[in-house]
Amino acid sequence: MGRVPICECGTVKLWHGAVQSSENSQHLSDWYSPSHFIHGLIFYALAWVAARRQPLGARLAGAVFVEALWEIAENSDAVIQRYREATIALDYYGDSVVNSVADIGFMVLGFLFASRMPIWASVAVAIFFEGLTAVLIRDNLTLNVLMLLYPLDAVRVWQSGL
Repeated sequence: MGRVPICECGTVKLWHGAVQSSENSQHLSDWYSPSHFIHGLIFYALAWVAARRQPLGARLAGAVFVEALWEIAENSDAVIQRYREATIALDYYGDSVVNSVADIGFMVLGFLFASRMPIWASVAVAIFFEGLTAVLIRDNLTLNVLMLLYPLDAVRVWQSGL
């Protein structure tokens, strides 16, 4: 799909915290990693409802498959263009391969966390991550989905910090 294996800067960082940067979504983790952890929480809940009699490994494999499909879709030209049109991600040009693999890894961590913790802990972690990223970078999973599906000017203005 034309994605670079690693950041064109030539390095792989454990963490890259600058959202408005050409290196965003190019390294192992960034401010969107919590969203992928939350994907794991959500996928665990959905798999528990739909396939709770299946072994955990089979449910996890299904979640990895869905997350991998999302990574492919998210890095398609159509979705990248939608991000640029509907969100504040004007310079977004897709994830590096290493970032996509790490995103799947964060989803796996979320899935396994949810499999071992009480429901209230998963809900609390999701709310904490959503609140943290909303406050610190004015973006999160909820806002990302909202702005991709139904962009609101008021949210875009707030996200831009104006």
